[in-house]
Amino acid sequence: MINNCTLTGNLGADPEVFYNPEGTPITSFNIAFQSSKKKTGWIKVVCFQKLAEIASLYLHKGARIAVVGYLDQHKWITDDGQNRSSFQVIANNIEFIKTDGRGFKDGETPEEGVPF
Repeated sequence: MINNCTLTGNLGADPEVFYNPEGTPITSFNIAFQSSKKKTGWIKVVCFQKLAEIASLYLHKGARIAVVGYLDQHKWITDDGQNRSSFQVIANNIEFIKTDGRGFKDGETPEEGVPF
C-alpha cells in the first residue's frame, strides 16, 4: 500500500519543538491548506530528528511551505470512554516557498542554507 502525501500551505503559528525520552527532537506545527474554493482546512505536521531541528530554526507563523510525507492516524479514548481520532502528516521533506528569512544568515537563501 502506498501512503504519500504532498501539501502546500501556510503555518498558523510558530513550530513547537520537544524531545522524546531518548533525546530525539520532534517538531510539530499546523498548516492551512485550501480544500475547496471557499474552505480552508488545517492539518498537523510532525517532523523528527534533523528535519525537526531545521523546521524549528527556520519556520515561523505565516511561512508558506510544501510538505512531502505520509498520512498517519492517531487514535485514543477520551476519559468518558469515547473513541477519537485525528490525522497528521509525518514529514519527510519540507520545501520553503516563502519565509521572512528568520534563522538565515545575511544574504543566505533557504535554498543555500538548508540541506534537504
